[in-house]
Amino acid sequence: SIEVHWDGPPLKRFFLTQERIVFLVRYLLVVDKPGGIDVQPTPSRYQGTLYGALLRFLHDPFRPLERPALGMVQRLDRDTSGVMIFSVHPRAHRGLTSAFCERTVGKRYLALVKGVPVAAEGELRSHLARDRYQNKMRSVANGGKEAITCYRLIEDFGTAALLEVKIFTGRSHQIRAHLAETGHPLLGDTLYGGPGEIMGCTIARQMLHSRELTLTHPVLETPLFLEAQPPPDFELLCSALR
Repeated sequence: SIEVHWDGPPLKRFFLTQERIVFLVRYLLVVDKPGGIDVQPTPSRYQGTLYGALLRFLHDPFRPLERPALGMVQRLDRDTSGVMIFSVHPRAHRGLTSAFCERTVGKRYLALVKGVPVAAEGELRSHLARDRYQNKMRSVANGGKEAITCYRLIEDFGTAALLEVKIFTGRSHQIRAHLAETGHPLLGDTLYGGPGEIMGCTIARQMLHSRELTLTHPVLETPLFLEAQPPPDFELLCSALR
């Protein structure tokens, strides 16, 4: 017998275009990831990933058998858009990995959520663990890994809100789980209870965008400020909510 799991998105390759490149030097590559693209291959999805697109983008036609020195230290969920950084030289990979592990990288997101938080700003702190039955993260009293999320209200739409979110840890689904547990799940994040439609607008993905990264260059030791503007679907939904 043959068992097939079909997740819906196409199996065609994803190609990285020049407008997606935020920053490219000898040691680092920064991209503006679109929503709906997996970052790396998984058992259920090998084609159409950002990692594969990066390997093709960095391929040297004069050295066809030499694999690009691509190092990945950051993860974004499939439907999360925004800025991501990769090392493209062995000298940069260890320093970049250390920066993320030691939490010296500033990470700022934009999030569209259901409802409006009572407090205009706040800190969400808990230990998160995966619920194997529902395949999502949740806060637990014992075990898990510490997760720290801070938010600030940017715009109140009445039925929804635009938040600026900073995370000081990098746990799986951290922002999604924390916001859902406050009663304000991301718009489009149906796994965590977010609405798939609001004010007649269908929401095709979770409305989370990685806006900024701030860090010290792992080789040159110069400050880096990297950003990606919200994509059209995010901006259009904000306009519809106003």
